[in-house]
Amino acid sequence: MSTTEIPAALVKELRDLTGAGMMDCKRALVETGGDLEAARQSLRERGLAEAGKRAGRDTTEGRVAAHVAGTSGAIVAVGCETEPVSGNEEFLDFVQHILDLVRVEGPAAAESLEEERVELVAKLGENIAVVGAERYEGEEGDVIAEYIHPPAQKIGVLVHAKATPELTRMVAMHIAAAKPVYLSRDEVPEGEVAEERGVFEKLPEVESKPEEVRAKIVEGMLAKRFFAQTVLLDQAWVHDPDLTVGKALAERGAEVKAFVRYNVGE
Repeated sequence: MSTTEIPAALVKELRDLTGAGMMDCKRALVETGGDLEAARQSLRERGLAEAGKRAGRDTTEGRVAAHVAGTSGAIVAVGCETEPVSGNEEFLDFVQHILDLVRVEGPAAAESLEEERVELVAKLGENIAVVGAERYEGEEGDVIAEYIHPPAQKIGVLVHAKATPELTRMVAMHIAAAKPVYLSRDEVPEGEVAEERGVFEKLPEVESKPEEVRAKIVEGMLAKRFFAQTVLLDQAWVHDPDLTVGKALAERGAEVKAFVRYNVGE
């Protein structure tokens, strides 16, 4: 079937089904002799190929989105390659679709939208990656709070706590700024602590000290240079640097149960 024999209505129908460009739809219909389903499959295969080509590209832009309702909250992070695409309506619709699904079905549900992701890669012409997804379900008396850092919305945090809503949001803002990796020291893998301890033990400022005091010096370094950087409860509270986060929470009888932080630019 020639180009001129492809009805405009058929091209539009394929476009509505796939979201592909008009010329790509017309070309696929010509190649398949006007077979709508075959043309749709052809476009899908092209999308898979395009997604495969772009899979290794860095996604340093994108959006983090979150939603909290009562003691339930969800957050997703989706990366793309360029800032214009991060504001594209179809990209934002995709982010919202993932968020809506994660809210209902949990974080694993994000994987079920792989076909949509592939189609979007083909349509927008750059890599799209689901960076992460999480959902927290609290008990009675728990608080879930989110914080999305403006204006780019590339950094987002979700916190599950036993605290007031105001304090929980303050913790979320702290996490966005301070970038903790772990909630408490108990969560840090022993191997990671041992590796850091080994680095500190070899420092000239440690080796020059008497052997009987080196262990104490190293433990002090671990506390100040490692735990205070990577562990939430050990970090200086950004809202009052004279306190650690742990002390700030204890003073208010509060507790953080879990948190997640996403940054699509990292």
